[in-house]
Amino acid sequence: MRRALAVLILALAVPAVALAGSDREILSVRYDAPTTRYAHGVLGDAVEWGALVLKVDTCPACALLKAKTIRITLPDTRVFEDLEPRLVDLDNDGRPEVVVVESDVRLGAALAVYDESGKIAQTPHIGRTNRWLAPLGAADLDGDGKVELAYIDRPHLAKTLRIWRFDGGKLVHLADKPGLTNHKIGEDFISGGIRDCGTGPEIVTASGDWARVMVTTYRGGKVASRDAGPFKGSKSLSDAVACK
Repeated sequence: MRRALAVLILALAVPAVALAGSDREILSVRYDAPTTRYAHGVLGDAVEWGALVLKVDTCPACALLKAKTIRITLPDTRVFEDLEPRLVDLDNDGRPEVVVVESDVRLGAALAVYDESGKIAQTPHIGRTNRWLAPLGAADLDGDGKVELAYIDRPHLAKTLRIWRFDGGKLVHLADKPGLTNHKIGEDFISGGIRDCGTGPEIVTASGDWARVMVTTYRGGKVASRDAGPFKGSKSLSDAVACK
């Protein structure tokens, strides 16, 4: 059984029922429709997800909750290759969007953003089947008021940190840093994440050889990593994320 995430948290559009403009708020989200149609198993089993289920408040300003359930179903050529969807306010409007890992059976994984209307933004797919990415989280990494998202591209192969900004409803690529990772094949969890220990957001990962805990910042358009001590199991990264 896959464990839930322990981290801080444009292609074919998938049809969904649209609500009126900003008159909505996503209250909760979950994956559904388990499927074995994508035989990768990077997270420890052969089961991925074929649908996203959102509970949406259709009138946040109303005195009483007006909730609606919206189901977004992927085509058979795609799955959510992920542990759980993440609710993150990416556009700073006080209401969250949904961040997921979505894999194409031919083109591999991409990081995608959904709202109640369907997919609104996506990074390019990695480009080959059975190629995956492991999210680290989202935060305003450089203090400019806009939210960045970070993940490790192919944590078992390329081991490259990639940073994107959600800007104007699009994901804009900012920077890369090789030699970092946050997942081992078969683990049912993703290690590391984004923390703020009082000096601003920092990304916590392992070094590419799993020997060291690494802390990375994005400031002034530059990525810088520093060694934060030896890696002694997954608790090393969870403690670092918790500023211990």
